[in-house]
Amino acid sequence: MDGLAQTRLKGVVAPVNFTAPMSEKPYSYNYDPPPGVAVRNTENQEHGITVYDARAVEGGLSLDREGFVLVNHKTAAADLYDEETIKSVYYPECERLMREATGAKQVVAFDHIVRNAAKAGKGSPVKLPAGRVHNDYTAWSAPQRVRDLMGEEATELLKHRFAINNVWRPIAGPLLRSPLALCDSQSLDYDNLLASDLRYPDRIGETYAVTYNPSQRWYYFPKMQRDEAVLISCYDSARVGAARFSAHGAFDDPSTPADAPPRESIEVRTLVFF
Repeated sequence: MDGLAQTRLKGVVAPVNFTAPMSEKPYSYNYDPPPGVAVRNTENQEHGITVYDARAVEGGLSLDREGFVLVNHKTAAADLYDEETIKSVYYPECERLMREATGAKQVVAFDHIVRNAAKAGKGSPVKLPAGRVHNDYTAWSAPQRVRDLMGEEATELLKHRFAINNVWRPIAGPLLRSPLALCDSQSLDYDNLLASDLRYPDRIGETYAVTYNPSQRWYYFPKMQRDEAVLISCYDSARVGAARFSAHGAFDDPSTPADAPPRESIEVRTLVFF
C-alpha cells in the first residue's frame, strides 16, 4: 500500500506501546525469574500514532507485501477456550485456511494463545492482550522452531522456502476493545527490530521487540466479528517477494465505548512450507 493510498484512509490517533531503544539484549521471563532478577529488562515507550482503517482497502492487501490480510472464515469450533476443541477442530481449520491463502504444500498448526483480560491470571492458560508492539519470530528462532517441531524432516524442509504465519480471530464480536494494530511490512526497518530472549523453564525462544520509527505505517480492522480472521506473516525465509518480518500489538482505540467488554481472541501459529 503506497503513501498516496494511505492518505485517503480514515483512522484514529491512539497511543501505541513500543520498546525504548537499548544497548543490551532485551529479555523477558515466561515464568517467575530467579530471586533478584527482573521479569524483563525493557522499558515501554508510548507514541501517539495514526492507525488507519484498513477495511477500505482490504481487497488490495497481500500477505506477501503488507504482511497481513483479512479473510472471512467461519469456524465449526463451538468453544474456543476448550483445549481439545482447539486442537482437534480449530487447528485443522487453520491449516486448510493457510494452505488456501498461500498455496503452500504443507501447513502445520503447532501453538495457540487465547486472550481475555477477564479470564487471565496466574495459573490460567488465558492471557492478557499483548499491549506492546512485537513480532513473534526472528531470523534465528523461526528456523529453530522448525528443527524443534519437525524432527528428521527439518533438514530437508529448511532447504526450501518456509514461513511462520498466524491466524488471529475474535472469539466474540464485534471486537471493540484492544484491537490489533498491524504494521505494513514494507515500512518496517530492520534496524527497529531488537532480537529479544523469551525465557521458558526448559528453553529460550527469541522474538523481536520493536522500536518506533515515524516511517512505519499502521493499520487495523475495526469491529472484527467471530467469522473474520487476520492472517499475519511473522517470518518468511524468502529474501525477495515476501514480507520477511512484520509487527503487531494491541492498542487502546479512543473510540471504544466505556462499557465495551474485554477483548476475546485466539491466535494460532502455523509452519508454512512451500
